[in-house]
Amino acid sequence: MRLATFNLLHGRSLTDGLVDPDRLTAAVRALDADVLALQEVDRDQHRSGNLDLTAIAAHALDAPHHRFAAAVVGTPGERFRPLRHDDDGHGEPCYGIGLISRHPVRSWHITRLKPAPVRSPVYVPGPGGGLILLDDEPRVVLAAILDTPHGPLTVAATHLSFVPGWNARQLRQALRALPAPRVLLGDLNLPAGPARLVSRWQPLGRRPTYPAGQPRVQLDHILADRHALEQLPPVRAVTAPASTISDHRPLLVDLG
Repeated sequence: MRLATFNLLHGRSLTDGLVDPDRLTAAVRALDADVLALQEVDRDQHRSGNLDLTAIAAHALDAPHHRFAAAVVGTPGERFRPLRHDDDGHGEPCYGIGLISRHPVRSWHITRLKPAPVRSPVYVPGPGGGLILLDDEPRVVLAAILDTPHGPLTVAATHLSFVPGWNARQLRQALRALPAPRVLLGDLNLPAGPARLVSRWQPLGRRPTYPAGQPRVQLDHILADRHALEQLPPVRAVTAPASTISDHRPLLVDLG
């Protein structure tokens, strides 16, 4: 069973700045993941061709089960608002996370996380980017209880705040619910050491994932609840391959 997490940068290539659905399909298909968590995912955004990026990624993996969870309605960095409820935002541009599974899903669960109350400097890649002050956004945790060949497994996807300290608080919130064994996948905006110390969960893979060209730090993680590690198959391989899209590399962990 292969687990993977990938911050898509809404499918954009740093080479030409374009979002190409065929390029996105090829990049996701190359991961060959049984469970894939996606961050910085667009749905109905003009900048990404009004596409449903989660659905494209699920089709690329021939995965019958997928869900998109919006964190905001609107476009980050421009105008956006928090969701009023989980089904809000249909027919409007949305931005959030996705979770895709080849294994049957027993149930889906959404947890919403409040944004940090302060602005924080963030590096924006590409032309016109650089270090800018940004308001934080609401965040979301999307979890699924799966039926896998190894038994039931709770997997959760998230993308935590870029504000130091606030992301640690959100991480503790994200780990509280749902039955074991539990695995959290996502861009935590925390290096490997702090992510392990704050969560007290076991990293299943240690590889630098950011920036994509020459990764120096691991911001993307796959963490397992220490109290249920014996219920998971052993880790067989860990990779962070180069991709044709995004400013992050995906993180892949093979179990069993």
